[in-house]
Amino acid sequence: MPKRAPNRDSAVVWSSSGGDQRKARDAQPAQRPQQGGRVKVRRETSGRRGKTVTTITNVPLGDDALRDLAARLKKRCGVGGSAKDGVIELQGDHRDAVMDVLRADGFDAVLAGG
Repeated sequence: MPKRAPNRDSAVVWSSSGGDQRKARDAQPAQRPQQGGRVKVRRETSGRRGKTVTTITNVPLGDDALRDLAARLKKRCGVGGSAKDGVIELQGDHRDAVMDVLRADGFDAVLAGG
């Protein structure tokens, strides 16, 4: 017999077939911004041991298209980087080149931060 939570609408929290059911219930997919939002390009160094990273957020694309855009930006800037959780990270300060590519693709891109 599955164990039940006392005050959570008597929902199943563990079952022998699926394990801990709370994890499945609490895991929500990351919300992506809707079309028409501004793409933000920012230079960051905090939490990166002084290394400069250009981050691109609020890109209204799916995961595959986001990875394709990241690959194009990395090739254009000649640097490494990644695309995960809706954020593209490029090694180094490449805000100007990124802004050119994003605006050429029709995105409403702005420089964010100081």
